[in-house]
Amino acid sequence: MRTISPLHRLLGGLLCAVALAAPVAAVEVEGVKLDDSVKVAGKELKLNGAGVRVRAVFKVYVMGLYLGDKKKTPADVLAAEGPRRFTLVMLRDVSGADLGEAFMAGLNKNSDKAEKSKLVNQMAKFGEFFSTVEMIKKGDVLTSDWVPGSGTVMTLNGKAMGEALPDIAFYNAILKIWLGEKPADSDLKPALLGGKA
Repeated sequence: MRTISPLHRLLGGLLCAVALAAPVAAVEVEGVKLDDSVKVAGKELKLNGAGVRVRAVFKVYVMGLYLGDKKKTPADVLAAEGPRRFTLVMLRDVSGADLGEAFMAGLNKNSDKAEKSKLVNQMAKFGEFFSTVEMIKKGDVLTSDWVPGSGTVMTLNGKAMGEALPDIAFYNAILKIWLGEKPADSDLKPALLGGKA
């Protein structure tokens, strides 16, 4: 019978400790691994759901939605307290102008006239974020955080895109691109709410 030396036992213990300390990928969608949890504004958020955005026959991006607690309905997501995050990982190259146009179309489809009139300035600034980026490439990561006290903070590959937009109603308007009555992708909506991708 083979004996295990104290050195091997120590190395085995260290490897287990490292494995436990490393972030665990909760889900893999189209080869993209999304972390089980992330920290936003000092609070741990859990992956609520994830899926892929398909436009025509093209897979455009993988999206993950992070919240403080799991939510199963759009209303509950929009009413959630504290910080929130959604992450897009691009599966193909898309021009900043095209992605911005798609987002603005989704905002317009899922916001009523009264909402749009209140949020018009933030919508314009949101559109400007995308005009500053010529191309968003396959593998790029676009993140949008709701940070209480600051606002909507957009980053591309960890670099801030413009200034924070202050209104929670605006962050909810962005989320309604995917969770509203006329979602950008009818299969992605239930996936973000914890259903099957």
